[in-house]
Amino acid sequence: MSIWKKNTDLARLNATSENTLTAHLGILYTEVGDNSLTGTMPVDQRTVQPFGLLHGGASVALAETLGSLAANLAVPPSKVCVGLEVNANHIRGVKSGIVSGTATALHIGYTTQIWSIAINNERGQLVCTSRLTVAVINKPA
Repeated sequence: MSIWKKNTDLARLNATSENTLTAHLGILYTEVGDNSLTGTMPVDQRTVQPFGLLHGGASVALAETLGSLAANLAVPPSKVCVGLEVNANHIRGVKSGIVSGTATALHIGYTTQIWSIAINNERGQLVCTSRLTVAVINKPA
């Protein structure tokens, strides 16, 4: 049974990223499961730090992007989710290729949600694990 309460069409979701940090970093939404959202991000000149490794901030941007969108898809149209806290543990360096993140709900409540985001390299190895907490509020007028 799906947790989603809003439209999860991938083409529509990717179109919402135009002219945002998400688009600038090359993040694409690639799969919507019954209770998870997956996306990818290239490891290239936009996302590496000076030593040529995936920048931790880029990993956090991917994690927060996936978790925030997933949270907002899991609430009724009259509600939106806003970030309260994000943390990340960086496990393994990546020099090139594509990383993929999957956001999975740990808690979906009336006032808060908690999401776990696992980011893996192309070999399926864990690169970063992140947790996002959001507040559920009434949609602003």
